[in-house]
Amino acid sequence: MAYNFLEFEKPLAELESRIEDLRLAAGGQVDAEDEIKRLSKKADELREKIFSGLNAWQKTQVARHQDRPNTEDYIGLLTQGFTEMHGDRLFAEDPAIIGGMAWFDGSPVVIIGHNKGRTTKDRLKRNFGQPLPEGYRKALRIMQFAEKFGRPIITLIDTVGAYPGIGAEERGQSEAIARNLLVMSGLRVPVVSVVIGEGGSGGALAIGVANRVLMLEHAIYSVISPEGCASILWKDGSKAPDAAELLRLTAQDSLKLGIIDEVIKEPVGGAHRDYELAAKNIEKALKKHLSELSAMSPDELAANRYAKFRAIGSLTSPPGAKNA
Repeated sequence: MAYNFLEFEKPLAELESRIEDLRLAAGGQVDAEDEIKRLSKKADELREKIFSGLNAWQKTQVARHQDRPNTEDYIGLLTQGFTEMHGDRLFAEDPAIIGGMAWFDGSPVVIIGHNKGRTTKDRLKRNFGQPLPEGYRKALRIMQFAEKFGRPIITLIDTVGAYPGIGAEERGQSEAIARNLLVMSGLRVPVVSVVIGEGGSGGALAIGVANRVLMLEHAIYSVISPEGCASILWKDGSKAPDAAELLRLTAQDSLKLGIIDEVIKEPVGGAHRDYELAAKNIEKALKKHLSELSAMSPDELAANRYAKFRAIGSLTSPPGAKNA
């Protein structure tokens, strides 16, 4: 498989190119096979070294990788018998949100997620994963369906944010997001969210008020994109790498800050290197958390979710300051 390498992977790209050239020219020669094994081992070591030391901006690039598995990919790998549900019964269908009924680990669930698409045509159709109000209202309708029939909810988060266009604002984008936050906080079924790529602002949180929030190892979760933050702070989008560090948007930072509950390991080199292994790691985490949540009563689930989000964040006084 040919990979689309990121800039910081250039040394690895050159090494893997040499390996591929050798394979094509080898013709079964013993000496060539030995050299391929040696270089392959070197490539594995280099890949491990690179991806064990990524900074926040590099993780942002991995989270946005064009070949990274999306919600549709994971639905196919994690569930069986998926039946998609369409429309918000108010205005229209929004392809930026995909959701419906499925079977996970032998039990019925509802699964919902942002979908950026893969090809240029599909990305345009899905508005690059930026939902409109009708997308969030569709997600809410599906979640209320899940509550009515007692089905656990799995949400997959991958969006730069809600669409900020005029039409979206005219149709009540902020109200749609706020209503999702309100209703999700009181749902009486288990809810587990997984940030699989980008988790951007209220656009992500609108399907992320969960009992358990998980993140893939190289995913990001933030109130604003690094580019947006840089344009506000410095009026210079080129300072996005600096903003990424300040935002503390990595999965590791989110775990330390108590925002998420678990970091899910990715294949070395990113989830796009091995879709099936990435999905297996997510499946294992989902099974564990859904099993724990299934022991709670509906009242306990709602109370647990409320307490979780109330506990996020803390206020500390600067050194030397006196308490009021």
